[in-house]
Amino acid sequence: MSRAIKKIVIAGGGTAGWMTAAALSKLMGEQLDITLVESEAIGTVGVGEATIPTLVFFHRLLGIDEAEFLAATQGTYKLGIRFENWRDLGRDYLHAFGVTGKDCWACGFQHFWLRARQLGIAGDFGEYCLERRAAEEKKFSHLPNNGLNYAFHFDASLYARYLRQFSERHGVTRLEGRIERVDLQPDSGYIRALKLDSGREVAGDFFIDCTGLRALLIEKALHTGFESWSHWLPCDSAVAVQTESVAPPVPFTRSIARESAWQWRIPLQHRVGNGLVYASDYQSDDAARAQLLDNIEGKPLIEPRLIRFQTGRRRKQWHKNCLAVGLSSGFLEPLESTSIHLIQQNIVRFLRFFPQTEIRQIEVDEFNRLADFEMERIRDFIILHYKVTERSDTDFWRHCRQMSVPDSLAAKIDMFRETGHVYREGNELFVDSWQQVMLGQGLVPERYHPLVDTMPEQELADFIRQIKAGVDNTLAGLKEHNAYLDGFLSGAMRRAG
Repeated sequence: MSRAIKKIVIAGGGTAGWMTAAALSKLMGEQLDITLVESEAIGTVGVGEATIPTLVFFHRLLGIDEAEFLAATQGTYKLGIRFENWRDLGRDYLHAFGVTGKDCWACGFQHFWLRARQLGIAGDFGEYCLERRAAEEKKFSHLPNNGLNYAFHFDASLYARYLRQFSERHGVTRLEGRIERVDLQPDSGYIRALKLDSGREVAGDFFIDCTGLRALLIEKALHTGFESWSHWLPCDSAVAVQTESVAPPVPFTRSIARESAWQWRIPLQHRVGNGLVYASDYQSDDAARAQLLDNIEGKPLIEPRLIRFQTGRRRKQWHKNCLAVGLSSGFLEPLESTSIHLIQQNIVRFLRFFPQTEIRQIEVDEFNRLADFEMERIRDFIILHYKVTERSDTDFWRHCRQMSVPDSLAAKIDMFRETGHVYREGNELFVDSWQQVMLGQGLVPERYHPLVDTMPEQELADFIRQIKAGVDNTLAGLKEHNAYLDGFLSGAMRRAG
């Protein structure tokens, strides 16, 4: 398509639509005419309220003030996810955002820890991770030079509203309306315009599909196809409910494994987000609803909402003059809070490949290759939690233990089990997280790197002790999470006033 890209049409609002609008308008607004079409009558999934640290850098890229954002979205801080009953009943661990210990040029800290553990001079692996210790002690503070890795919990609907205001300040036009038809150019098959229920036609040079699981543009109009991953990730349903807060918010998400499901608990300033992700082959909707309501704290604020999904990805996330962002590009269950990360990655990746004068197939293909790789590696990380488990108390968990997994994941598991190594390929999202989760799930390497044996035992003991002392010293200077959050927000309000 040899035509200058000036008119961008975003189909759908919600988190995906307004994140896209905010980034495009802030970073390229002077060059583009951006219109977002959404209908108040169409709800959004909107249950993804937990994030990972990459969102901090996305906000910095856009110049978003953190205190303003937290106040507007009723947000809290997040240092990781506590996995309860995933390894086995009564066995919990916390996957934190930070790096554990100190690596050397040849091998990761886990090798030193494994030998020290054998010698009885090391504690639990998590003792050497500041973020994990802070989460466990419910502490938080901003530290210089990104010394504490963190993310957020927030109200997704309030976040979309906040980004809408941000985008409109930067020139985005919002149109209210339901999309009734997608018109294609007869010669090229490119999208020409959206036809709204009002009869209005919205033409554009490039279209971004943020219509969620319906995928009105990328799938229903352009028929890119869908690759299902449900044979590896059998959960296909969720029920969600919001409840009153009964305690101060903690700086971590809870993920609680049930008989054939898992439950999330996400603390905000004003309420708690709760949900149960389950496999309908093993649990009925009524049973899932009852299980969720039996395991919440605080009074429900809304009626529980049922969500259906299929795990997998669109075969092409960019096709012709259409890009899928958010759930329209595929679905991965929110076990590791990666949904918003995938939104922002497609946005930033699109900006890097932005087709200012024409759409070049070589760039489209590379975009899709990178998007596929990232989604596959996150998929593998999520499957890991189900596959590497000691649970065998129900048919669901026995199925998970016995199921086949992607070759890429099988290789990672075998490598860690046999050698203790975890290698990052390309621009993989997770690094230290693999060690934390595999050890947390009970997978302990059979050996460590031989380089570790060149370190005298006393030197190793001093090395381990110094790392823990550094964590202890920093931890002592952190404040209680809720008190710090209140002070941070009130301080920002005083400065603004």
